[in-house]
Amino acid sequence: MSSEADGDAGESPDGGYVHVPDEVGGDGDDVSGGAGASEPEADGFGRKGWVLTAVLFTCVLVIPGIIYVYPYAAGALGFSFFATYLALPLVPALLLGAVAVWSMTAATRTQ
Repeated sequence: MSSEADGDAGESPDGGYVHVPDEVGGDGDDVSGGAGASEPEADGFGRKGWVLTAVLFTCVLVIPGIIYVYPYAAGALGFSFFATYLALPLVPALLLGAVAVWSMTAATRTQ
């Protein structure tokens, strides 16, 4: 019997294997990604994107702006002028580090 008579799309007319991407594999696995694997819907930034945007805005504009415009801002909390220049730059570092850890744990949780 020939493969043309069988209607088998996985074999060529000379008996060799031909890969068909939209076909279910021989062991029952769906090799095309299946109906269960669909593309995620594009919903814009989402919550994670807005958190990242807020942190970047704070780290790039707000904290340097405070240091530039009002360098004694941390003095209200009891810091000296020199401690202000040490403490305020730590805020962006801690925020970016926390967002990096949060985004990695959120990304690996979905896998």
